[in-house]
Amino acid sequence: MNDSRLVYSTDTGRIKNENLTSQSAPKGDGIVRIRKETKGRKGKGVSIIDGLEMKEADLKSLCKELKKQCGCGGAVKGFSIEIQGDVRDKLKQILEAKGKRVKLAGG
Repeated sequence: MNDSRLVYSTDTGRIKNENLTSQSAPKGDGIVRIRKETKGRKGKGVSIIDGLEMKEADLKSLCKELKKQCGCGGAVKGFSIEIQGDVRDKLKQILEAKGKRVKLAGG
């Protein structure tokens, strides 16, 4: 009863996605959209900022600044910023002061 088919292998080690780190920001229409999302978060709402045409390092520094000014947590996921809580109005004011065109999306 000695099967020779391979079921699991650790031969390749940790697989890194090289393309994800070298990707440039997706081109948009120049409008930053802020929406509230609660799906998959057990009812907890987050404000998601999309449409920022920035590199990942710039997004992380902007996220850090927004978290500090809003007094809450957050993270960069892909090319969008997630800020905990429904602080869309405050985020809109901050981003408009930086010269961005901002729209509140969703309900």
